[in-house]
Amino acid sequence: MNTNDSAATRYTTLGGDSVHEVEIKRSRFITYLFRVESEAAARTHLAALRKTHFDARHHCSAFIIGPDRMTQRSNDDGEPSGTAGIPMLEALAKRDTGHGADLSDALAVTVRYFGGIKLGTGGLVRAYSDSVSQALNHAALRTRQRLRLFELPAAHALAARWENELRSAGYQLGDTLWRETDAVLRIGINDEPGDAQALRTAIATLTSGAGMLRPIDTRWVDL
Repeated sequence: MNTNDSAATRYTTLGGDSVHEVEIKRSRFITYLFRVESEAAARTHLAALRKTHFDARHHCSAFIIGPDRMTQRSNDDGEPSGTAGIPMLEALAKRDTGHGADLSDALAVTVRYFGGIKLGTGGLVRAYSDSVSQALNHAALRTRQRLRLFELPAAHALAARWENELRSAGYQLGDTLWRETDAVLRIGINDEPGDAQALRTAIATLTSGAGMLRPIDTRWVDL
């Protein structure tokens, strides 16, 4: 599915890649967080970490991808079934970002160096869940918003005034295209219910009904 066709119009993702390590009963749990937008990208990061940490016993992973968070995968990588990947995935999926649980385009890989002390099933579940949760505590998060983009042709004599008034009203404007016969203002609005109609009303008022607003695209941007 094209991400521009998703039901979600905003979600939270990672602001960048990060790493955080905890030690539990002499075992080292090193959690890497990566921002990814495809399963292929997730597999690439995982393969690279297997090479970097070739001497580690486990490279457990979980990821969530897409604005609607439809793609969710986890892997225990040799740990007892259900003790690593699923707790890691739940730590990602249930993370409260301030907008609810909406974290996506996120991959967590926890590399474990066994310290000689067995943690037991419950201990492993807590260890992998806590490792991801603590890594997220130290990670930067960012909101992704879907924008609807419009063009508004304007006479040269009017373009600058229209642009200033739209900016003052809080609208997001891109670079104006100056053509030989006119100018074209580029306007972006959040793709939320009612916002497009509000823009059309504002344009009608600004241009005394003469403005011809044209939808041209939708795009995801980091706020």
